[in-house]
Amino acid sequence: MKVTTLIENSMLEGREDLVAEFGLSLHIRRGDLQILFDTGASGAFADNAERLGIDLAKVDLAVLSHHHFDHGGGLQRFLAINDRARVHLRASGWAPRYFRALVVVKRPIGLDASLFDRFAHRFELVTESMEIAPGVFLLTDIGSNYPRPEGNRHLFVDRGGSLELDPFEHELVLVVREDDGLVVFTGCSHHGVLNMIEAARSRFPDTPVKALFGGFHLVGVPFLDSMSASHEEVEAIGRKILDLTAGPVYTGHCTGRRAYGVLAGVMGGSLRPFSTGLTVEV
Repeated sequence: MKVTTLIENSMLEGREDLVAEFGLSLHIRRGDLQILFDTGASGAFADNAERLGIDLAKVDLAVLSHHHFDHGGGLQRFLAINDRARVHLRASGWAPRYFRALVVVKRPIGLDASLFDRFAHRFELVTESMEIAPGVFLLTDIGSNYPRPEGNRHLFVDRGGSLELDPFEHELVLVVREDDGLVVFTGCSHHGVLNMIEAARSRFPDTPVKALFGGFHLVGVPFLDSMSASHEEVEAIGRKILDLTAGPVYTGHCTGRRAYGVLAGVMGGSLRPFSTGLTVEV
């Protein structure tokens, strides 16, 4: 299986022809099957795909990890390029979502709800865990044995004009099951990356996690590059990821640069960045 980072916050060295942005989009090729996982914050992921030799018109399935603009902002661009792939996302309504911090900062971070009226036939609303292609699963049963990221305290949903902390019922896990193990994709891990790994392990208890891709939402306020957890807490997360996985861990985006450095201190070569333009085989 081949995974290519179409867009992410950082740029692979030597790929100045590509565009980076605060967002995430991955292209997954498994045999003849092509999957798009998230669409970044804008249409730039599609421009990068073209420069990387990936034809998005040939994508068979699309998946949105959750209902935030940095993962679904490029939806309209994808729907214009590809006229056949179903877009899978959790069914949780289209209430406005917001980032709020430092008292005065409040900005919308949700998806363009008009797309769901204009392209209703293109969306597959996921209400429970399901297999969307042979060996490709979407998991909605995510437990709470481990704490969720502290950074979630800045993320809200509008319920009839009142802002409430987002419970993230719109988040899912993508798991690809292969003969030698599971490849897990977590998007932003608002449920907590450890809980999301455990969701995959619980569904397939006898199959090791051979690779993990995702942001871990350990950043506090992104534009301040702060960490939402203590140094010790991030180290503990890194050690537990090593216990729960049996292969490389690719992360970036909302993990944050500071947290990445702390994780690398305990995870060593198991931890790897997935900058824009990177292609790996797992």
